[in-house]
Amino acid sequence: MSIPIPLVIHATHEAGTKVGGIGSVLEGLLGAKEYNEQVARTILVGPMFGWDALQMERLTGADNGVQIRYSSLHGIFYGVSEAVQQAFRTVEQTYQVGILYGVRRFGEVEHEILLVDASNPAMEQVSSFYFYLWEHYGIESQRYEHDFEYGLYVSIAQPIFEGLKALEVGAGLSPNERVIVAHEWLGMPVVFAAQMNEPEQWRTVFYAHEMATARLLVESHSGHDTRFYNVMLRARESHLPLETLFGDQSAHFKHAIVRRAVHCDAILAVGDLVREELRFLGGPFANRRIDLVYNGIDAEVNTAAERRNSKRRLQEYCSRLLGFKPDYVFTHVARLVPSKAMWRDTRVMMHLDQLLRSAGKKAVLFVLATSQPAGRPAEQVRRWEARYGWPVGHRADNGDLIGEEAPFFFSHVEPFNHSARNSRIVLINQYGWSRERCGTRMPAAMEFQDIRRGSDVEFGQSMYEPFGIAQVEPVNFGAIACVSNVCGCIGFLEQAARELAGQGTLAGETVDGQPLQTEADGGWAGGSGESTFINDKGFPLVVADYIGLPEEEAPGSAQEALAIDQEARESIEVRNAEATARQIFERLPSPRGRIAERIRIGNALAASMSWEAVADNYFLPALKRICR
Repeated sequence: MSIPIPLVIHATHEAGTKVGGIGSVLEGLLGAKEYNEQVARTILVGPMFGWDALQMERLTGADNGVQIRYSSLHGIFYGVSEAVQQAFRTVEQTYQVGILYGVRRFGEVEHEILLVDASNPAMEQVSSFYFYLWEHYGIESQRYEHDFEYGLYVSIAQPIFEGLKALEVGAGLSPNERVIVAHEWLGMPVVFAAQMNEPEQWRTVFYAHEMATARLLVESHSGHDTRFYNVMLRARESHLPLETLFGDQSAHFKHAIVRRAVHCDAILAVGDLVREELRFLGGPFANRRIDLVYNGIDAEVNTAAERRNSKRRLQEYCSRLLGFKPDYVFTHVARLVPSKAMWRDTRVMMHLDQLLRSAGKKAVLFVLATSQPAGRPAEQVRRWEARYGWPVGHRADNGDLIGEEAPFFFSHVEPFNHSARNSRIVLINQYGWSRERCGTRMPAAMEFQDIRRGSDVEFGQSMYEPFGIAQVEPVNFGAIACVSNVCGCIGFLEQAARELAGQGTLAGETVDGQPLQTEADGGWAGGSGESTFINDKGFPLVVADYIGLPEEEAPGSAQEALAIDQEARESIEVRNAEATARQIFERLPSPRGRIAERIRIGNALAASMSWEAVADNYFLPALKRICR
């Protein structure tokens, strides 16, 4: 065993509570045996939302696994020494913040957490930090201070670092023995605070779970991914940086902060496209080393019996809601944000409905997605269920549909359900997947893993998707993943498949009588033109191409690609939705298909893509490289 890294600080907005994708990364990575054998001490630092009762309830809930040792907001002080208590109080008084220190469970282990509540921070201290950011990094905080997020994460950075000093974190360690990992732009202010207080005394890492500027450009223009990635592809050929083509982006504070990530000792990217997007920034990024650290997936061993039981519960839920037992259960688990391009599911489902009708089969698509990550009170959901049949029916005038939920339901789900003959879509816009959280018609034995184990197809045709853990997780259980070709998990799936094929693990495998064989693939997916399993009917992945344009429509340069608009993008979506539906239908398990073979292949792929593999092969080598 190599010598462990003594100290790693993870700066993240999900330090206290899992909210989204980064929370899943933290759960997997920090719970991995390989990580805990190679990192002696881990502390997560981030915000505490003292003004939000629901957030605070989740923070201290039993399921969150937090044990508080010190918190001025909760009146708990007995878990630390008198000296540490006094040091924390000094930080709180100086910066006018609240501090919570404790431990949080990640799988079988516990790691320390340090959270700061900056509901009403000392603006004199914040302004001083603003000046430092301008003087040393050229960040013009006065342009962004009106933004709540910017103000929050800058306000907590200094007290977080002072809180770490109060714990005597890093005392006696050399710069090569202590690392700060900034998860996305939100963690970068802590890096800046470390450089301000102890210059050159910390190794720093920017962990790119996305590229904020790319997301903004994809989401804000009606050409979406079709436009952006066609521009980026052609810009790469002519060595043109992003701002030369898309204009000055400095008005966006996330862009301004991400550009300063080049000052970190290492940059990590969760997928091949994120790495290309960072290099598209140009300047020092163009040739900067950027280490790939793919996201992992849970690698539990599954059986056909477990899958059948989970699917039966999903079928029973459909029967109670819609009055029919589906032959196939499709799912889409995601945050309901523009990048998920949910309307693409309905376009594919329109064609699938016709194919199902011709075969005499029925299906349901459960969309578990919400604009309210913390969820609604369970009693409120039960009232909606009793009054108007939630989640089959929804309303937008009572707190039911909010944010992106209303346009998705009324513009896509309802019209589809009125016209479809052999399938239905159900929007469950509630955090959790249990009777307690989702109403009395959900089977009592239902649990979240059922929507993973029992699914036949998991949709995820995003227009911006740095990796896509949720899309690829059900593959482990024998399901098919239907993703767009900008989904970052494709590269990892291809790599895992090639490795397993090289080891002979997939040799001779068949699914529903179809042998797995490689095919040449020169398309966007994978980007290498090397042999791939993606096009094989037995492989559990369908890649929807919303980037590739017909030769006669393809732009000849990056500047021409900028002209791609909504009409061009919708044209390719309409055209390729039918092909995507046909691929899915051809790969659906037949009545006599041997699902055990799908599960065996899924288990093998998941083991190669596990968090243990990610920690051992990607994350830890990147850290050790800068800690030599």
